[in-house]
Amino acid sequence: MSRIGKKPVALPKGVTASIDGQTVKVKGPKGELSVTLVEEVAAKLDDHGVTITPREGFDRAPQMWGLSRTLVNNLVVGVTTGFSEKLEILGVGYRAAVQGKTLQLQLGFSHDVNYPIPEGITIVAEKPTSLTISGMNKQLVGQVAAEIRSWRSPEPYKGKGVRYANEYVRRKEGKKK
Repeated sequence: MSRIGKKPVALPKGVTASIDGQTVKVKGPKGELSVTLVEEVAAKLDDHGVTITPREGFDRAPQMWGLSRTLVNNLVVGVTTGFSEKLEILGVGYRAAVQGKTLQLQLGFSHDVNYPIPEGITIVAEKPTSLTISGMNKQLVGQVAAEIRSWRSPEPYKGKGVRYANEYVRRKEGKKK
């Protein structure tokens, strides 16, 4: 039994959900999102919210039960509050700036890195060394943050690079004489 899967996904005020086969659509104040669930689970809309149940006869049903419930919950959270990820840029001369639909990064290369901002994502540079990525889709927000971090991930000797705000970089000792 899945502890997560057993709980119904509550729908707050102003949020409506509709189920069409295996597709769950959620509409809220920030917009509309949808997810197509795997065939091993069934979604049902009732007065408590959206309930996910595993179907009989599938070996993978217990594994997909909790995942499917979490995907539907992420839709509800996304259309009500949204998701955000904070990135910090550390290094001499490393900085970022948002120019229209492009994020311009200076990360110690001989050239600037221009990253086109995807549709549905908002990137704000509060300081030249601090970025906030926000949007409705949790997967897309995390993917954009990971792509930006991959240009210059933090290195263990000086700690330079792009890191998540809550990330701890384990430092190494330098060379000995």
